[in-house]
Amino acid sequence: MKTLPLFAMLAALFIQPVQAAPADDISMYAVSLVGSPYRLGGNDPDTGLDCSGLVDHVFRQISGIQLPRGSLAISASTQPLDRADLQPGDLVFFNTLRHAFSHVGIYLGEDRFVHAASSRTGTVMVSRLSDRYWHERFDGARRVALPADPSAMLASFE
Repeated sequence: MKTLPLFAMLAALFIQPVQAAPADDISMYAVSLVGSPYRLGGNDPDTGLDCSGLVDHVFRQISGIQLPRGSLAISASTQPLDRADLQPGDLVFFNTLRHAFSHVGIYLGEDRFVHAASSRTGTVMVSRLSDRYWHERFDGARRVALPADPSAMLASFE
């Protein structure tokens, strides 16, 4: 009978945890914050987030990585990449205050990104890179270096 090897294989499938890729987790969590209030200097979804507070909060919650405060500092601590190489979970930067890297969001794929836009809009929202406003102000894309083995990073925080 071959039931024992089949049983062992099924047991192995149920014992091993199934994990989504960190970039997918980052995108999904970022989208879950849509509608959270905007607050300049904010880094908590309950009391309000600004753009860099949103990005830091998402990466801290999902990967344990704490990013610097401010979009310019985040850009300096991440790896540049071509717009054509954007993947969900990457960062997109914009010149919204007449200086480079003054706004940051998290790319979701299919031309969309999530960001805490401003006190004018009042909430975390999803926008399109191709929207005229964002297209004209696009400043570049960056990637946060995630650990190769996320479980190793989790173990170090316990």
